[in-house]
Amino acid sequence: MAAGVPVVATPFGAAGSGIVDGVHGLLSEDASDLGASVVRLLRDASLRESMAGRARLLAEARHDWSAITPRLIDVYRHLISDLRPTSSVIATVRNEARTVGAVISGVARQQPPPAEMVIVDGGSDDDTVRVVREYSSRQDVIASGLRVSVRSEPGANISRGRNLAVGSAVGGVIAAVDAGTVLASDWFSRLVAPFDWDAGVGVVSGFFVGAPETDWERALAATTLPLVEDIDPVRFLPSSRSVAFRRTEFARAGGYPEWLDYGEDLVFDLAMRRLGVVFRFQPRAVVRFRPRPSATAFFVQYYRYARGDGKAGLFALRHAIRYGAYLGGMVLAVGASDRRLGVLPGTLLLAGAIGYLRRPLLRLAITATSPGDFMRCAPLLPLVRVVGDVAKMVGYPVGLWWRYSRGLPTHDRRPTTVRTIE
Repeated sequence: MAAGVPVVATPFGAAGSGIVDGVHGLLSEDASDLGASVVRLLRDASLRESMAGRARLLAEARHDWSAITPRLIDVYRHLISDLRPTSSVIATVRNEARTVGAVISGVARQQPPPAEMVIVDGGSDDDTVRVVREYSSRQDVIASGLRVSVRSEPGANISRGRNLAVGSAVGGVIAAVDAGTVLASDWFSRLVAPFDWDAGVGVVSGFFVGAPETDWERALAATTLPLVEDIDPVRFLPSSRSVAFRRTEFARAGGYPEWLDYGEDLVFDLAMRRLGVVFRFQPRAVVRFRPRPSATAFFVQYYRYARGDGKAGLFALRHAIRYGAYLGGMVLAVGASDRRLGVLPGTLLLAGAIGYLRRPLLRLAITATSPGDFMRCAPLLPLVRVVGDVAKMVGYPVGLWWRYSRGLPTHDRRPTTVRTIE
């Protein structure tokens, strides 16, 4: 047919082709009729040409690659969907009545959505649980096919909440997200896709970016949130506001550490690194979130992070360098006030400060929406640096004391195996 000639065949031979007897060709049951059909077409040029033209149109409409390929892809997708492990999204919340509805809606809008979303509430004293139940029965959420369940566990910390959520979920692949985040429409599909075509991947690291609304938040985002170009995929440890993992690897790692209240996702990541679990970085699986809206809220956040580092015995060298840098800065500041030492101490102090602010300044230059934005936010960068560093220097020894008082070594020296696919 594609060659532009009419067809002479048996009905069995033409089965499935769409050929209609007398329209695209002639169908005959036995050899003598086949011969007669060939002779008829050879003698009747008009019939031959009309059937040849209709046969060509049939071939283009039904058998061309442009028609075959979509049907073939549908078959493959159906086969993959039968083999793909069911995926679930989990979140643990406390006093998130203002934000939890938006993240439920964001999960429901994913294409395709996960099978379910399991939320564990750690004892909210606002309307968080009511809002979750209200959103789970909204028409748009129901229409998406997403099942939303909530479990109330007063007193559960983040780790406990995540472990309970994983235990309640049905999925073989678990994606974690936080309330207060805004999900890209393809966040879930990009995050779980590597599990479909690479059985060796155990963790997929998504990415996160700031959604600042004030000058303070813009300066905070530029100081504390890396750009994707800053990330080394081999060493990147994902935040549990955008990560997915196989349930089997979660079980091997022992779940999230329930003895740790903050920094739990880093300890969980490192546990899987030590097991040799393969990580894949997926920078386009993006969530957005609003940075802390005030210096006080930021101080509390980083105090808790550093206290978690101390409890877990992590990043001892990094914290020691920070103490040393500030001690050196104070020595240079004192030296700068002594005229006998000349300009050297002041010059060194200024050079150190500029070097310390270089990366935030570059990020702000990239992310600022206008020169005015940059000029307003840049003076806030030193304040952000100092507030965060003081919070860390206060919180870290508190965590170390907690660790020491329980007879644990002050530094976690266990080796980590790095297996990452870019």
